[in-house]
Amino acid sequence: MFSEKSAEAGVTYPRGFLAAGVRAGIKKSGNPDVAMIYSEREAAVAGTFTKNAVAAAPVRTSQAVVATHTARAVVANSGSANACTGVQGDADAAAMQRIAADVLGCASQDVIVASTGIIGQLLPMDKVEQGIHAAADVLSPTGSADAGRAIITTDTYPKAGAISVTLGGTEVRFGVIAKGSGMIRPDMATVLCFITTDADIDGVLLQEAFSEVIEHSLNMISIDGDMSTNDMAIILANGAAGNPKIMEKGDDYALFKDTLLVLCQGISEKIAADGEGATKFITVHVKGAMSFADAKTVGMSVANSPLVKTAFFGEDPNWGRVICAVGYAGVPMHPAHTTVKFGGIPVYADGVGVSYDADALRAVMTAHDIVIEIDLGDGTEEAKVWTCDFSYEYVKINGEYHT
Repeated sequence: MFSEKSAEAGVTYPRGFLAAGVRAGIKKSGNPDVAMIYSEREAAVAGTFTKNAVAAAPVRTSQAVVATHTARAVVANSGSANACTGVQGDADAAAMQRIAADVLGCASQDVIVASTGIIGQLLPMDKVEQGIHAAADVLSPTGSADAGRAIITTDTYPKAGAISVTLGGTEVRFGVIAKGSGMIRPDMATVLCFITTDADIDGVLLQEAFSEVIEHSLNMISIDGDMSTNDMAIILANGAAGNPKIMEKGDDYALFKDTLLVLCQGISEKIAADGEGATKFITVHVKGAMSFADAKTVGMSVANSPLVKTAFFGEDPNWGRVICAVGYAGVPMHPAHTTVKFGGIPVYADGVGVSYDADALRAVMTAHDIVIEIDLGDGTEEAKVWTCDFSYEYVKINGEYHT
Protein backbone atom coordinates (compact mmCIF):
# COMPACT_ATOMS: atom_id res chain seq x y z
CA MET A 1 0.00 0.00 0.00
CA PHE A 2 2.68 2.47 1.04
CA SER A 3 6.34 2.30 2.04
CA GLU A 4 8.51 4.25 4.43
CA LYS A 5 11.67 5.84 3.05
CA SER A 6 14.91 7.03 4.59
CA ALA A 7 14.19 9.74 7.12
CA GLU A 8 17.17 11.69 5.81
CA ALA A 9 15.11 12.56 2.72
CA GLY A 10 12.68 14.54 4.89
CA VAL A 11 10.84 17.50 3.41
CA THR A 12 12.80 17.44 0.15
CA TYR A 13 11.79 13.85 -0.66
CA PRO A 14 8.57 15.04 -2.38
CA ARG A 15 9.13 16.56 -5.83
CA GLY A 16 9.37 20.31 -6.18
CA PHE A 17 10.59 21.16 -2.67
CA LEU A 18 13.90 22.72 -1.59
CA ALA A 19 15.17 23.33 1.93
CA ALA A 20 18.05 24.86 3.86
CA GLY A 21 19.29 25.46 7.39
CA VAL A 22 21.93 28.02 8.36
CA ARG A 23 23.69 29.67 11.29
CA ALA A 24 22.59 33.27 11.82
CA GLY A 25 23.93 33.82 15.35
CA ILE A 26 20.54 33.83 17.10
CA LYS A 27 21.55 30.91 19.34
CA LYS A 28 24.34 31.54 21.82
CA SER A 29 25.63 28.06 21.00
CA GLY A 30 26.34 29.02 17.40
CA ASN A 31 24.27 26.08 16.18
CA PRO A 32 22.05 26.39 13.06
CA ASP A 33 19.04 28.57 13.82
CA VAL A 34 17.24 29.62 10.60
CA ALA A 35 15.44 27.10 8.40
CA MET A 36 13.65 27.51 5.09
CA ILE A 37 11.39 25.21 3.07
CA TYR A 38 10.34 26.30 -0.41
CA SER A 39 7.90 24.88 -2.94
CA GLU A 40 8.82 25.59 -6.53
CA ARG A 41 5.12 25.86 -7.35
CA GLU A 42 2.07 27.09 -5.49
CA ALA A 43 0.95 24.61 -2.86
CA ALA A 44 -2.20 23.93 -0.91
CA VAL A 45 -1.58 24.50 2.80
CA ALA A 46 -3.19 23.29 6.00
CA GLY A 47 -2.22 23.69 9.62
CA THR A 48 -3.02 23.23 13.26
CA PHE A 49 -1.90 25.58 16.02
CA THR A 50 -1.54 25.90 19.77
CA LYS A 51 -4.68 26.75 21.72
CA ASN A 52 -2.66 28.69 24.26
CA ALA A 53 -4.32 32.06 24.90
CA VAL A 54 -0.94 33.79 24.71
CA ALA A 55 -0.06 32.34 21.30
CA ALA A 56 3.10 33.82 19.80
CA ALA A 57 3.14 36.37 16.99
CA PRO A 58 4.24 33.87 14.32
CA VAL A 59 1.30 31.63 15.22
CA ARG A 60 -1.19 34.40 14.53
CA THR A 61 0.63 35.40 11.36
CA SER A 62 0.71 31.84 10.03
CA GLN A 63 -2.93 31.20 10.91
CA ALA A 64 -3.81 33.98 8.46
CA VAL A 65 -1.74 32.27 5.74
CA VAL A 66 -3.39 28.89 6.33
CA ALA A 67 -6.82 30.54 6.07
CA THR A 68 -6.05 31.32 2.40
CA HIS A 69 -5.44 27.59 1.66
CA THR A 70 -2.30 28.32 -0.40
CA ALA A 71 1.37 28.96 0.41
CA ARG A 72 4.86 28.67 -1.08
CA ALA A 73 7.34 28.68 1.80
CA VAL A 74 8.10 28.19 5.47
CA VAL A 75 10.75 30.21 7.30
CA ALA A 76 11.53 29.36 10.91
CA ASN A 77 14.03 30.42 13.54
CA SER A 78 15.13 28.81 16.78
CA GLY A 79 16.66 30.52 19.80
CA SER A 80 13.92 33.11 20.30
CA ALA A 81 10.18 32.41 20.46
CA ASN A 82 8.87 35.90 19.59
CA ALA A 83 6.10 35.24 22.14
CA CYS A 84 4.65 37.84 24.52
CA THR A 85 6.45 40.54 22.53
CA GLY A 86 3.52 42.84 21.80
CA VAL A 87 3.18 45.04 18.75
CA GLN A 88 6.86 44.74 17.93
CA GLY A 89 6.56 40.97 17.86
CA ASP A 90 3.75 41.14 15.32
CA ALA A 91 5.81 43.54 13.22
CA ASP A 92 8.82 41.22 13.36
CA ALA A 93 6.77 38.20 12.29
CA ALA A 94 5.44 40.22 9.35
CA ALA A 95 8.98 41.32 8.54
CA MET A 96 10.10 37.68 8.41
CA GLN A 97 7.34 37.09 5.86
CA ARG A 98 8.29 40.12 3.80
CA ILE A 99 12.03 39.41 3.78
CA ALA A 100 11.50 35.81 2.75
CA ALA A 101 8.97 36.77 0.09
CA ASP A 102 11.36 39.30 -1.41
CA VAL A 103 14.24 36.83 -1.76
CA LEU A 104 11.98 34.01 -2.99
CA GLY A 105 9.92 36.09 -5.42
CA CYS A 106 6.53 35.31 -3.93
CA ALA A 107 3.89 37.21 -1.95
CA SER A 108 4.27 37.78 1.80
CA GLN A 109 0.94 36.07 2.31
CA ASP A 110 2.46 32.91 0.84
CA VAL A 111 5.03 32.57 3.65
CA ILE A 112 4.48 30.61 6.85
CA VAL A 113 6.64 31.86 9.74
CA ALA A 114 7.57 30.02 12.93
CA SER A 115 9.78 30.69 15.93
CA THR A 116 10.89 28.65 18.93
CA GLY A 117 13.04 29.39 21.96
CA ILE A 118 12.85 31.65 25.00
CA ILE A 119 9.54 33.48 25.58
CA GLY A 120 9.54 37.24 26.02
CA GLN A 121 12.59 38.17 23.97
CA LEU A 122 12.38 40.26 20.82
CA LEU A 123 13.84 38.70 17.70
CA PRO A 124 17.30 40.02 16.74
CA MET A 125 15.95 41.03 13.33
CA ASP A 126 19.34 41.92 11.86
CA LYS A 127 20.45 38.31 12.44
CA VAL A 128 17.10 36.90 11.31
CA GLU A 129 17.26 38.86 8.07
CA GLN A 130 20.83 37.73 7.45
CA GLY A 131 19.76 34.14 8.11
CA ILE A 132 16.82 34.30 5.72
CA HIS A 133 19.04 35.60 2.91
CA ALA A 134 21.69 32.99 3.65
CA ALA A 135 19.11 30.17 3.68
CA ALA A 136 17.62 31.30 0.38
CA ASP A 137 21.08 31.28 -1.19
CA VAL A 138 21.68 27.62 -0.31
CA LEU A 139 18.21 26.13 -0.90
CA SER A 140 18.75 22.59 -2.09
CA PRO A 141 16.89 19.38 -2.95
CA THR A 142 19.10 17.76 -0.29
CA GLY A 143 18.71 20.47 2.35
CA SER A 144 16.14 18.81 4.60
CA ALA A 145 18.64 17.59 7.20
CA ASP A 146 20.10 21.09 7.55
CA ALA A 147 16.62 22.56 7.98
CA GLY A 148 15.84 19.94 10.62
CA ARG A 149 18.95 20.87 12.59
CA ALA A 150 18.09 24.57 12.43
CA ILE A 151 14.71 24.26 14.20
CA ILE A 152 15.72 22.19 17.25
CA THR A 153 16.26 23.60 20.75
CA THR A 154 16.67 21.09 23.60
CA ASP A 155 16.18 18.10 21.28
CA THR A 156 19.11 15.70 21.28
CA TYR A 157 18.65 15.05 17.57
CA PRO A 158 16.53 16.34 14.63
CA LYS A 159 13.36 14.39 13.81
CA ALA A 160 12.52 13.52 10.21
CA GLY A 161 10.68 10.97 8.12
CA ALA A 162 9.53 10.13 4.60
CA ILE A 163 6.99 7.81 3.02
CA SER A 164 5.39 7.17 -0.37
CA VAL A 165 2.11 5.76 -1.65
CA THR A 166 0.48 5.11 -5.02
CA LEU A 167 -2.58 7.25 -5.70
CA GLY A 168 -4.45 6.89 -8.98
CA GLY A 169 -1.53 4.93 -10.42
CA THR A 170 0.96 7.66 -9.51
CA GLU A 171 3.67 7.60 -6.82
CA VAL A 172 3.02 10.33 -4.25
CA ARG A 173 5.66 11.27 -1.70
CA PHE A 174 5.52 12.73 1.81
CA GLY A 175 8.30 14.15 3.99
CA VAL A 176 8.53 15.69 7.46
CA ILE A 177 10.87 17.47 9.84
CA ALA A 178 9.91 18.32 13.42
CA LYS A 179 11.27 19.57 16.70
CA GLY A 180 9.97 18.91 20.16
CA SER A 181 11.49 17.77 23.41
CA GLY A 182 9.81 19.63 26.25
CA MET A 183 6.85 21.92 26.93
CA ILE A 184 4.80 19.42 24.96
CA ARG A 185 1.11 18.81 25.45
CA PRO A 186 -1.80 18.16 23.05
CA ASP A 187 -4.48 20.54 21.78
CA MET A 188 -2.95 21.50 18.48
CA ALA A 189 0.03 19.63 17.24
CA THR A 190 2.41 19.92 20.17
CA VAL A 191 5.58 20.92 18.32
CA LEU A 192 6.98 22.65 15.30
CA CYS A 193 6.26 20.14 12.56
CA PHE A 194 6.58 20.81 8.83
CA ILE A 195 5.28 18.29 6.29
CA THR A 196 5.56 18.37 2.51
CA THR A 197 3.85 16.26 -0.12
CA ASP A 198 3.77 16.35 -3.90
CA ALA A 199 0.17 15.12 -3.88
CA ASP A 200 -2.46 17.13 -5.71
CA ILE A 201 -5.36 17.65 -3.30
CA ASP A 202 -8.03 20.29 -2.73
CA GLY A 203 -7.00 22.70 0.05
CA VAL A 204 -10.21 22.34 2.05
CA LEU A 205 -9.96 18.54 1.96
CA LEU A 206 -6.29 18.80 2.93
CA GLN A 207 -7.21 20.74 6.06
CA GLU A 208 -9.91 18.25 7.00
CA ALA A 209 -7.60 15.27 6.53
CA PHE A 210 -4.76 16.96 8.41
CA SER A 211 -6.92 17.91 11.39
CA GLU A 212 -8.16 14.33 11.72
CA VAL A 213 -4.66 12.90 11.43
CA ILE A 214 -3.22 15.28 14.02
CA GLU A 215 -5.86 14.23 16.54
CA HIS A 216 -4.60 10.64 16.28
CA SER A 217 -0.88 11.38 16.14
CA LEU A 218 0.78 14.59 17.29
CA ASN A 219 -2.10 15.29 19.68
CA MET A 220 -1.44 11.92 21.33
CA ILE A 221 1.95 12.79 22.82
CA SER A 222 2.75 14.52 26.08
CA ILE A 223 6.16 15.06 27.63
CA ASP A 224 5.30 17.23 30.60
CA GLY A 225 1.72 18.49 30.28
CA ASP A 226 2.82 22.05 29.39
CA MET A 227 1.44 23.61 26.20
CA SER A 228 3.80 25.97 24.40
CA THR A 229 2.90 29.37 23.02
CA ASN A 230 4.45 28.57 19.64
CA ASP A 231 3.22 25.12 18.59
CA MET A 232 2.19 24.53 15.01
CA ALA A 233 2.06 21.76 12.43
CA ILE A 234 1.97 22.72 8.75
CA ILE A 235 1.55 20.68 5.57
CA LEU A 236 2.24 21.90 2.03
CA ALA A 237 0.86 19.91 -0.94
CA ASN A 238 2.20 21.18 -4.27
CA GLY A 239 0.71 18.67 -6.75
CA ALA A 240 4.06 18.00 -8.46
CA ALA A 241 3.43 14.23 -8.47
CA GLY A 242 0.74 14.72 -11.10
CA ASN A 243 -1.79 12.37 -9.53
CA PRO A 244 -5.48 12.88 -10.38
CA LYS A 245 -6.41 15.74 -8.09
CA ILE A 246 -8.23 14.60 -4.94
CA MET A 247 -11.47 16.57 -4.93
CA GLU A 248 -13.73 14.30 -2.90
CA LYS A 249 -13.64 11.71 -0.13
CA GLY A 250 -13.08 8.61 -2.23
CA ASP A 251 -10.49 5.83 -2.13
CA ASP A 252 -7.56 8.11 -2.95
CA TYR A 253 -8.53 10.50 -0.15
CA ALA A 254 -8.69 7.64 2.35
CA LEU A 255 -5.31 6.31 1.25
CA PHE A 256 -3.80 9.80 1.36
CA LYS A 257 -5.05 10.24 4.92
CA ASP A 258 -3.88 6.77 6.01
CA THR A 259 -0.38 7.44 4.67
CA LEU A 260 -0.23 10.83 6.33
CA LEU A 261 -1.28 9.17 9.60
CA VAL A 262 1.59 6.66 9.40
CA LEU A 263 4.04 9.52 8.81
CA CYS A 264 2.67 11.62 11.69
CA GLN A 265 2.49 8.74 14.14
CA GLY A 266 6.08 7.88 13.33
CA ILE A 267 7.30 11.41 14.01
CA SER A 268 5.17 11.51 17.18
CA GLU A 269 6.95 8.46 18.56
CA LYS A 270 10.33 10.04 17.83
CA ILE A 271 9.35 13.21 19.66
CA ALA A 272 8.11 11.33 22.73
CA ALA A 273 11.23 9.15 22.84
CA ASP A 274 13.44 12.28 22.83
CA GLY A 275 11.65 14.05 25.68
CA GLU A 276 13.92 16.26 27.74
CA GLY A 277 16.14 14.04 29.85
CA ALA A 278 14.17 10.94 28.86
CA THR A 279 15.53 7.49 29.60
CA LYS A 280 12.32 5.61 28.71
CA PHE A 281 9.90 5.71 25.78
CA ILE A 282 6.46 4.81 27.12
CA THR A 283 3.36 3.86 25.13
CA VAL A 284 0.12 4.04 27.11
CA HIS A 285 -2.35 1.81 25.24
CA VAL A 286 -5.90 2.17 26.53
CA LYS A 287 -8.44 -0.41 25.36
CA GLY A 288 -12.03 -1.29 26.18
CA ALA A 289 -13.28 2.29 26.35
CA MET A 290 -16.72 3.56 25.41
CA SER A 291 -15.24 6.18 23.06
CA PHE A 292 -11.92 7.31 21.59
CA ALA A 293 -12.21 10.47 23.68
CA ASP A 294 -12.51 8.43 26.87
CA ALA A 295 -9.53 6.28 25.92
CA LYS A 296 -7.44 9.35 25.16
CA THR A 297 -8.44 11.03 28.43
CA VAL A 298 -7.38 8.00 30.45
CA GLY A 299 -4.15 7.65 28.49
CA MET A 300 -3.26 11.30 29.01
CA SER A 301 -4.03 11.10 32.70
CA VAL A 302 -1.48 8.30 33.06
CA ALA A 303 1.06 9.90 30.71
CA ASN A 304 0.93 13.26 32.50
CA SER A 305 1.24 11.87 36.03
CA PRO A 306 4.59 12.93 37.53
CA LEU A 307 4.35 9.98 39.92
CA VAL A 308 3.96 7.51 37.06
CA LYS A 309 6.76 9.13 35.09
CA THR A 310 9.19 9.16 38.02
CA ALA A 311 8.35 5.54 38.91
CA PHE A 312 9.32 4.43 35.42
CA PHE A 313 12.51 6.47 35.60
CA GLY A 314 13.31 4.58 38.80
CA GLU A 315 12.32 1.29 37.12
CA ASP A 316 9.82 0.72 39.92
CA PRO A 317 6.78 -1.38 38.83
CA ASN A 318 4.45 0.74 40.97
CA TRP A 319 1.15 -0.15 39.29
CA GLY A 320 -0.71 1.68 42.05
CA ARG A 321 0.31 5.01 40.54
CA VAL A 322 -1.06 3.94 37.16
CA ILE A 323 -4.44 2.73 38.38
CA CYS A 324 -4.68 5.86 40.54
CA ALA A 325 -4.26 8.05 37.44
CA VAL A 326 -6.88 5.97 35.63
CA GLY A 327 -9.28 6.49 38.52
CA TYR A 328 -9.00 10.28 38.63
CA ALA A 329 -9.05 10.77 34.85
CA GLY A 330 -12.71 11.76 34.98
CA VAL A 331 -13.91 8.89 32.80
CA PRO A 332 -16.43 6.48 34.34
CA MET A 333 -14.64 3.20 35.02
CA HIS A 334 -15.26 0.01 36.96
CA PRO A 335 -12.23 -1.15 38.97
CA ALA A 336 -13.38 -4.77 38.77
CA HIS A 337 -13.54 -4.59 34.95
CA THR A 338 -10.16 -2.92 34.50
CA THR A 339 -6.83 -4.64 33.90
CA VAL A 340 -3.33 -3.16 33.76
CA LYS A 341 -0.28 -4.77 32.15
CA PHE A 342 3.34 -3.65 31.98
CA GLY A 343 5.05 -5.06 28.92
CA GLY A 344 2.33 -7.68 28.56
CA ILE A 345 2.63 -8.80 32.20
CA PRO A 346 -0.61 -8.40 34.24
CA VAL A 347 -0.11 -6.33 37.40
CA TYR A 348 -3.71 -5.36 38.25
CA ALA A 349 -7.07 -7.11 37.69
CA ASP A 350 -10.41 -7.56 39.43
CA GLY A 351 -9.78 -4.54 41.63
CA VAL A 352 -6.52 -5.84 43.15
CA GLY A 353 -2.87 -6.44 42.35
CA VAL A 354 -1.85 -9.58 40.48
CA SER A 355 1.04 -11.89 41.40
CA TYR A 356 3.79 -11.68 38.79
CA ASP A 357 7.22 -13.03 37.98
CA ALA A 358 9.55 -10.44 39.50
CA ASP A 359 12.45 -11.23 37.16
CA ALA A 360 10.27 -10.98 34.07
CA LEU A 361 8.84 -7.65 35.19
CA ARG A 362 12.30 -6.36 36.07
CA ALA A 363 13.33 -7.00 32.48
CA VAL A 364 10.35 -4.94 31.29
CA MET A 365 11.12 -2.02 33.59
CA THR A 366 14.81 -1.86 32.66
CA ALA A 367 14.08 -1.70 28.92
CA HIS A 368 14.04 1.59 27.02
CA ASP A 369 10.68 0.98 25.30
CA ILE A 370 7.81 0.10 27.64
CA VAL A 371 4.10 -0.44 26.95
CA ILE A 372 1.52 0.21 29.67
CA GLU A 373 -1.69 -1.55 28.61
CA ILE A 374 -4.93 -0.55 30.29
CA ASP A 375 -8.16 -2.36 29.42
CA LEU A 376 -11.24 -0.67 30.87
CA GLY A 377 -13.43 -3.61 29.90
CA ASP A 378 -16.41 -1.44 29.06
CA GLY A 379 -16.33 -0.89 25.28
CA THR A 380 -14.52 -1.40 21.99
CA GLU A 381 -12.67 1.89 21.50
CA GLU A 382 -8.96 2.39 22.10
CA ALA A 383 -6.18 4.97 21.91
CA LYS A 384 -2.40 5.12 22.18
CA VAL A 385 -0.62 7.95 23.97
CA TRP A 386 3.15 8.36 23.70
CA THR A 387 5.24 9.81 26.52
CA CYS A 388 8.50 9.38 28.44
CA ASP A 389 9.78 9.32 32.01
CA PHE A 390 10.90 12.21 34.24
CA SER A 391 14.58 12.08 35.09
CA TYR A 392 17.01 14.24 37.09
CA GLU A 393 18.16 15.62 33.73
CA TYR A 394 14.67 16.97 32.94
CA VAL A 395 14.82 19.14 36.06
CA LYS A 396 18.34 20.28 35.22
CA ILE A 397 17.47 21.21 31.62
CA ASN A 398 14.43 23.25 32.61
CA GLY A 399 15.97 24.71 35.74
CA GLU A 400 18.78 26.17 33.66
CA TYR A 401 16.86 26.86 30.42
CA HIS A 402 16.94 30.66 30.56
CA THR A 403 20.50 30.94 31.81
